[in-house]
Amino acid sequence: MRFIGLGGAAAAAGLAWGHFEAGWVQLETLPCPLPGLPSELDGLRIAHLSDFHLGVPSRGSVAVERAVEWVEQRQPDLTLISGDLLSRPRGEDQLRALMPRLPNCFAVLGNHDYNASRDPFSQAAAVDDLGPATLLADDARTVELRGRRVQIVGVDPRSFRRRLQRPERLADPDADLRILLCHFPDIVDRIPEGVFDLVLAGHLHAGQICVPWPGGRLRLAHIRWTYIRGLYSRPAATLHLSAGLGTTFVPFRFLARPEATELVLESA
Repeated sequence: MRFIGLGGAAAAAGLAWGHFEAGWVQLETLPCPLPGLPSELDGLRIAHLSDFHLGVPSRGSVAVERAVEWVEQRQPDLTLISGDLLSRPRGEDQLRALMPRLPNCFAVLGNHDYNASRDPFSQAAAVDDLGPATLLADDARTVELRGRRVQIVGVDPRSFRRRLQRPERLADPDADLRILLCHFPDIVDRIPEGVFDLVLAGHLHAGQICVPWPGGRLRLAHIRWTYIRGLYSRPAATLHLSAGLGTTFVPFRFLARPEATELVLESA
C-alpha cells in the first residue's frame, strides 16, 4: 500500500507540474543569421508565434495572453503566426481580441483549425479573416521595411497535406527577403533551394510531453520527426520551428515549455 501511495503522489505531482508548465511561457530573443541578407535588414525583428489552440480548457491560453502582451511591448517589425489558432469555435472571440495587439501581423492556419487531427477534443474552427492581421492561404504579400521589399508567402494546410502546395510559384525574385510561413516544418525539405531565405513553422509543440532520457529527452508525441524546435540551417533555407503556446489532447506540457520568439536577423 505504501508503494501505491507513493506512486499516486508522484502521479499527482507530475500532473500538477504539467498543468503549471502549460502556462509557463518562455519569451526568447534569438539571433537568426541569414546568408545574403541585405545590410539594411540587419537587425530586423520578427516575432514568431504558433499553435494557440484557443477554445479548450488549458493554461495554454495564459501562455498565449502573456506572449501577445510581450510582443505588443516589443513592437517588432513583423509578427508571424504559423497556424493552429483555434481548437474549438468558442476560442474565436479571444483570438479576435488578441489580433489587433500584434504589430504588422501575418498568419496561416493549421490542421487543427480544420479539425484534421486525431484529437477527440478538437472541432473545426477555421476563420476566413483575422483583420487587422492578414491571413494567408496559398498566397503572398509584400511589405516595405527599411527601404527593402520583404515578401511573406503563406501555405494553406489543406493543400500541404494533399501535397498540392507550390509556394515557390508565389515567390517574388525581386524581393530582398522571402519568408515562407507554413504550419508544418518538413516543408523545408520540399521546397527548391534558393527560393526562400527563412521558413517559419510550428505543429510539434516540442513534443509537448517529454520524459528524461539518456542524452536528452524522449518525446512522447511526434517521435519520428526530424525537427523538434529552434533554428535549423537546411540546404533550402533557414528554418525556425516554434514550440508553440497551446496544448492538444491533454492540457499539460512536460519538459516542453510553451514559447514566443523574437528573431533578430543578422547578415551571415
